[in-house]
Amino acid sequence: MERFLAIVNPAAGGGRSAKLAGPALARLRASGLEVDAVSTNAPHDAVRLAGEGYAQGYRKFLAVGGDGTGHEILNGIFGSGRPAERVAMGFLPLGTGNSFLRDYTREGAKASLLALVERRSRSIDLMRLAHAGGQIYSFNLVSVGFTANVGALTNRHFKPFGHLGYLLGVFVRLAQLRPLVFAVRCDEDTQWDRRPCLFLTFNNSAYTGGTMWIAPDADASDGLIEFVHWGPIGRLAALRMLPTIYDGRHMQHVQASRRAVRHVEFNMPEPVDVMVDGEVLPLQCRTLDIVPAAVDVYI
Repeated sequence: MERFLAIVNPAAGGGRSAKLAGPALARLRASGLEVDAVSTNAPHDAVRLAGEGYAQGYRKFLAVGGDGTGHEILNGIFGSGRPAERVAMGFLPLGTGNSFLRDYTREGAKASLLALVERRSRSIDLMRLAHAGGQIYSFNLVSVGFTANVGALTNRHFKPFGHLGYLLGVFVRLAQLRPLVFAVRCDEDTQWDRRPCLFLTFNNSAYTGGTMWIAPDADASDGLIEFVHWGPIGRLAALRMLPTIYDGRHMQHVQASRRAVRHVEFNMPEPVDVMVDGEVLPLQCRTLDIVPAAVDVYI
């Protein structure tokens, strides 16, 4: 089927998506694209809608909302394993967090619309996280520690404030700061890495939280996971470090290290807060693997 299925999250961007989605889709239809549209009514609704759309024959999808909408669509398609037929996805980034597209453009919806009109796409990798309750696919990042703890607090209390809400979450978690330990080993490692940390991030793309350049060396099409380890630092040092996350200078800190890997194993005795593409879930992680060139995106 050549038609696109646009899955619209009207709540994205504090309701901005509901106002802008109609005109944006109208422009696509005027350019010659055939687009059917459905709207979500509740969290995780896009997972169901994408799965149903694939079963009905759609192979091209539009995520109309933020990164969370794209994440749900991909998991609706890939949730039971890699689909038999190749799929493509475009973005109309009308949500609060649109981190993934920032790897490719600063022009947001304008660049996405142009790529769709010009039928211009590229293949990207996905990450597959296996946990005690199943598996989740990620196109942006998987993170544990300070970043996930901030995300959990922000989603519960400060999400309506957008980027300011994330900063509020940062300051609260700084007041509660303590070193953490997550046992991991990668690829051919024989020993568990139990170094104390501030956070660990496993990145497919470079940005998170909208504009945080958390993994400057990440490339969503290189067949690798960019693993960033941040060692423990004090509250004042963390506060001074915070602005450097936006321009990548944080990776010059003595406590920062990185490596490119394909497989990660976790020794996690109980669930912890895990950030996956901006959403925070309590998960008991087991493994994380790269799925090379898994999906085409219009960008």
